[in-house]
Amino acid sequence: MSGKLKIAIVGCGQIADGHISEIQKLNNAEVVGVCDLEILMAKQAASRYGVPGYYDRFTEMLESEQPDVVHITTPPQAHLSLASTAIDAGCHVYVEKPFTPTHEETVKLIEHAETKGRKLTIGHIYFFDPPALALREIVKDGTIGDPVHVESFYGYSLAGPFGRAIMSNSTHWVHDLPGKLFQNNIDHLLNKIIEFVDDDQPLIKVFGKVQRTSQVGDIRDDMPDELRVMIQGSSTSAYATFSSHIKPTAHFMRLYGTKNIAHADFIARTLTLEQEPTLPSAIGRLLPAFNMGKQYKREGWKNVGRFMRSDFHFFAGMHTLISRFYDSILHDTPPPVSHRDIRRISWMMDEIFRQLDEQLKKS
Repeated sequence: MSGKLKIAIVGCGQIADGHISEIQKLNNAEVVGVCDLEILMAKQAASRYGVPGYYDRFTEMLESEQPDVVHITTPPQAHLSLASTAIDAGCHVYVEKPFTPTHEETVKLIEHAETKGRKLTIGHIYFFDPPALALREIVKDGTIGDPVHVESFYGYSLAGPFGRAIMSNSTHWVHDLPGKLFQNNIDHLLNKIIEFVDDDQPLIKVFGKVQRTSQVGDIRDDMPDELRVMIQGSSTSAYATFSSHIKPTAHFMRLYGTKNIAHADFIARTLTLEQEPTLPSAIGRLLPAFNMGKQYKREGWKNVGRFMRSDFHFFAGMHTLISRFYDSILHDTPPPVSHRDIRRISWMMDEIFRQLDEQLKKS
């Protein structure tokens, strides 16, 4: 394939703005069309970003623009249908998370893409954030040793713009998902765990509840907002926390190895190590605080450098993911997120929601 990839976007909500802006930073792709059921949304997106085509019918956009790649940024209930249609039209597909509402649909979509020979990926943007990339490098060079346990934490604010949209509208599409609020977010938890827990179907134990006390008298009252997941693989265990109430609203992961412990902070964009003291006990307990300060200073200057290069922005991980996905298309290499990992995460999500549903019915 030569020249620029022609890109189309379906679904012109807020996340689509991030996709378009990151695509437009690349020199091997151009957005040729946007589509939304509400034509005004498509027209406004096209106007803001200088996109030549806008549509309210997906098939019309595919026929008119003949894109190489389609980004699907609609609610997940439509992902299987839209992605299948795009694949049948010869397009490669980037699907926002959650990939599909169920594991069965995920398997069906992946099999369809493989049968048609099309590339397919998922919007696991934090998997490609600078701290995640740096963590992967020190795992590769042996700094961590053998992974023993992973902790993944994702904080969420129900008072934030996305949370308010969900809580103010009982017909919001999130309420129709099997996992509701969790399903729209725990990809961010699980994609940090999956590369270290290599089992297809690890042992999972789930604890979830509704923490908030305010009642509005409809389906929103039943939406759980606190989740704890314990995962036991054959060689590595994991613990995942989703919280709508712990403050500050943190987002991090910790990887516990046989040599060192790594802490990747996705808000501060830092990666630090906790290391075994090598000096006598009293001094050995005195120096780690200075060592951590030195590491945070180093990470801070790295971030200053990224800022000066205009690389310190919210969608840095998305930019890397999109760039790698397009490279996989242009050079016919494996996509940046393996189909196996997409399947494994969808299986884990189904199992989490199955257990959660049983637990809440008993409470």
